[in-house]
Amino acid sequence: MAHGATGKGNDQVRFELGYYALNPDVKVIAPWREWDLTSRTKLIEFAEQHQIPIPKDRRGEAPFSVDANLLHTSSEGKVLEDPSAEAPDYVYSRTRDPEQAPDRPAYVTIAFERGDATAVDDEKLSPARLLARLNELGREHGIGRLDLVENRYVGMKSRGLYETPGGAILLAAHRGIEQITLDRGAAHLKDELMPRYAELIYDGFWFAPEREMLQAAIDLSQEFVAGRVRLKLYKGQASVVGRESPYSLYDQELVTFEDGGAAYDQHDAEGFIRLNALRLRTLAQRRRKLGR
Repeated sequence: MAHGATGKGNDQVRFELGYYALNPDVKVIAPWREWDLTSRTKLIEFAEQHQIPIPKDRRGEAPFSVDANLLHTSSEGKVLEDPSAEAPDYVYSRTRDPEQAPDRPAYVTIAFERGDATAVDDEKLSPARLLARLNELGREHGIGRLDLVENRYVGMKSRGLYETPGGAILLAAHRGIEQITLDRGAAHLKDELMPRYAELIYDGFWFAPEREMLQAAIDLSQEFVAGRVRLKLYKGQASVVGRESPYSLYDQELVTFEDGGAAYDQHDAEGFIRLNALRLRTLAQRRRKLGR
């Protein structure tokens, strides 16, 4: 297997860990590490010698490096290497400048089944077509721009600009439906697991047993994550404005500020609070004895 990742980045790790997991005897060819291609200047020269077309700026250089797929675009290098400098607008290719986005908001409804988005505005779509549709909506309203300095797995920091218009909308919607369908304990545990899960994927351990173990837990958490979420898209923001589910744990009789009848006895809160305050009161009494 061959890849064009540099010897400094994360991609070389992700590619090769995947190769070895699927075929432990695979032979890997990495030109950036093995050939005399130690800089982008030499890479451009190699491309020109072999008539390989690459994008260039007015000075005849590649202005920055871009990786792209259906979910996102990431840009690094050249004009982006100084983290104190604002990125020029021409770096962004998938989103309109939020300041130039429409002055009127748009609304979109996303349906979910077992945690997976299945429809946009009541139209059933495949995962790829659904994400493409959300990309179109996000692009128009400048949603999904992110400028960050990340910690590469190999040990250095790197500044990158990311655009995930459809992904940003999908994340907001998914969090919205989880708010009414996940139990508090399950939701908090999932939030604790998410950084670890993301780190494993970022570092290239998709095929590792610990990633599969976490996947099983996350899949179980999504059993009742179903329903519809309505979002407002406006000037770079995707905001949840409504959510509903046949499995909702939200009980208006319990939460209302009006008389909820027998659904909840407010007197029960007194004992609940006193029990939870017991250790705090004990600590306060000790401080009093010590004069602190």
